[in-house]
Amino acid sequence: MLTDWIPFEISINTVMLAGGCLWSLGLYLVLSSFKNTLIEQLQRWFNFAERSLYTSVEEFERTRPAREAQNSFYASIFSIIPFLILGGFCNWAIEVGLGDSWGISTGILISISGAIYALGQQDSSS
Repeated sequence: MLTDWIPFEISINTVMLAGGCLWSLGLYLVLSSFKNTLIEQLQRWFNFAERSLYTSVEEFERTRPAREAQNSFYASIFSIIPFLILGGFCNWAIEVGLGDSWGISTGILISISGAIYALGQQDSSS
């Protein structure tokens, strides 16, 4: 069905995709301070960029809570992108260095280790 519209074949390496996503999840859990800084900076930038769209101060102040909540949501979604890139690179490096079968295994290992680290960090902060 898709080949009727596109005259060439698109091949997706699902093992590489799964391994990269597992690495991304592990790095997202481990690097929580970087994640929080990135989300804060993205929120700032979104709020600053959206301010230039309003001409009246009254309209800007009236819609501020809804816009800030929406910008927080967008910032948390966009903060995933650097981790996906870094996770894909780590998975690629592992597969080049150790072989094709190690990508998902080490991705699972880093995800579980990252989850345990995040739980320990959360417990120690409270």
